[in-house]
Amino acid sequence: MSVAEALVREGGCHCGAIRYRVTIRSRVVSECNCSMCRKRGGLHLIVPDEDFALLSGSDALTEYTFNTHVAKHLFCKRCGIHSFGRPRSQPTKITVNLRCFDEDLSPLFATTAFDGVNWERTMAERSKP
Repeated sequence: MSVAEALVREGGCHCGAIRYRVTIRSRVVSECNCSMCRKRGGLHLIVPDEDFALLSGSDALTEYTFNTHVAKHLFCKRCGIHSFGRPRSQPTKITVNLRCFDEDLSPLFATTAFDGVNWERTMAERSKP
């Protein structure tokens, strides 16, 4: 899918304590099969920091890490929704759950599989020329 005109959309957690604005430049999301992603059902839209703005709710966030502790899974303390975080695959960027935008944007996106169960092999294959 080609890069289309940038979209600016807002989203957040279920209870509304956490709100953010994202500039969307890519129309591809990934669905990871690792234990965390499989259980929470997120679709990863990875964006650079400059395309993400936390509008409110920094005090409502709590962090969970596991395994290598590189990925930062951020959850709302009140409703428990994981609407964004830092992915292990690109820890200098933000991963936003496509399902946490205010409107259903899924028809605008292609979904690719990410084999997080075999993370090391997946990343090694992605780094091949």
